Amino acid sequence: MKLKPFRIEQYYAKYEFTARYMLSSSDAESRSVEELLALEPDARERLDRLWLGYTESPGAPYLREAIAAVYERLTPDDVLVAAAAEEGIFLVYHALVGPGDHVIVETPCYESALELARSTGAEVSTWERRYEDGWANDFAALERLLRPNTRLLYVNTPNNPTGTLMERGVFERVMALARERGLYVFCDEVYRELEHDPATRLPAACDVYEKAISLGSMSKTYGLPGLRLGWLASRDPEVIGRCLELKHYTSICNSAPSEFLSALALRHREVLVARNLEIVRANLPLLEGFFARHAHVFEWVRPDASPIGFPRFKLPRDVAGFCEEVVRETGVLLLPGTVYDQPGHLRVGYGRKNMPEALGRLERFLSRG
Repeated sequence: MKLKPFRIEQYYAKYEFTARYMLSSSDAESRSVEELLALEPDARERLDRLWLGYTESPGAPYLREAIAAVYERLTPDDVLVAAAAEEGIFLVYHALVGPGDHVIVETPCYESALELARSTGAEVSTWERRYEDGWANDFAALERLLRPNTRLLYVNTPNNPTGTLMERGVFERVMALARERGLYVFCDEVYRELEHDPATRLPAACDVYEKAISLGSMSKTYGLPGLRLGWLASRDPEVIGRCLELKHYTSICNSAPSEFLSALALRHREVLVARNLEIVRANLPLLEGFFARHAHVFEWVRPDASPIGFPRFKLPRDVAGFCEEVVRETGVLLLPGTVYDQPGHLRVGYGRKNMPEALGRLERFLSRG
């Protein structure tokens, strides 16, 4: 298995913990342990009594029950808890595909979704979304990519980095096509429940199609990346079983405190979602006004979900150099689109309470000419 350097993580390793303002954060506003424990009267006492031995490899039954409740048709046995979404991506690809198989990956995407597919030895094609098309999914293009040995299709909705949803009609056609061809659909749904208008929410892929695998996470919508927990959800017991067998060679089992706090958070996830959705809805108009005032520098397709967007960078200069100059001079961290193989773009995040202050610093920088 050969993997290229993880460019997103390399870039953040350089700046994330020294920059004062994260104007490119992919997660929503976080919370403290104290805030989570306050959600249930006896939670602190129960945490104090928590046994710190090994946990069950699939995940604690009470946590899998809380995760299954996120979906319409799942039971706890349909859930495998992972050490963050990153492990889930690794498990799915390496449990289900290998040399001789063909995988289709929707792009632009989180880098590991593409590179881990390639690391299996499978042939990989990209189903490309384009800014010029409003980041819309071209279903006809997907059909042209299909081969007799196509085994798995990766999609990401709401999408990282564009913050856009797959159109409902396209989503339905993708699931119908997969069922017709017997494909696995690996659907990255880590931003689900943070649609700006909840009425636009798509059903979870695992609820719609038996061979679909939904990827979830505590990190993004719920704003709890420090718990380092994610999950795979599928009604195909073979998928869960094969991923579990591979997990015995990776993390084996999860952190007991993280499982406790994750289950607590999920039992009250509407509280977490409501607060983060309020932040996103307040920040988004500020960001739109900023782009309107600096239309010679940025233009974008307005996101309809998540706390991130992917504006086009219009200045005749290197976007990575621009982002590095900004963080050095203002302490505001943007993410250059080069880490997504999109050098004409950069990623912004608007899920943090201090976004207005960060935006003000960036505006003063741009106003200097």
